[in-house]
Amino acid sequence: MKVKAFIAVIVASCCFIAVSIAQEDNSALLERIKPVGKLQIAGAAPPQAAVAAGPRSGKDIYAGACTACHAIGVLGAPITQVSAEWQPRLDEKGFDQVWKNAIDGIGAMPPMGACGDCTDDDIKAAIEYMIEGI
Repeated sequence: MKVKAFIAVIVASCCFIAVSIAQEDNSALLERIKPVGKLQIAGAAPPQAAVAAGPRSGKDIYAGACTACHAIGVLGAPITQVSAEWQPRLDEKGFDQVWKNAIDGIGAMPPMGACGDCTDDDIKAAIEYMIEGI
């Protein structure tokens, strides 16, 4: 019986230590493992920055990146052009905070929504389209 109690104490101690380690700040680890450079293959052209195809409308951005969630309210996303969905957010936080949340991500929404090539102004235009008529 004493062996089982001893093993239980050992296991509990290991679990406690593992939880303590998992809750530590990982900034030092991230600093140690960050990339030190970039690889350039001889003869290959250096990567080019994405060239914008020109200004896009808020409706275009919405159609390409926002509609999947905001058309039907996936995971609480406010539904496009539905005042009851948007007005409380705008009244409580203001447009600028709603815009910042879209840029930084909030809840289930990742930063910049699902738009991998959007600028901050593109996100603003998409939000303006989604609240149009409210």
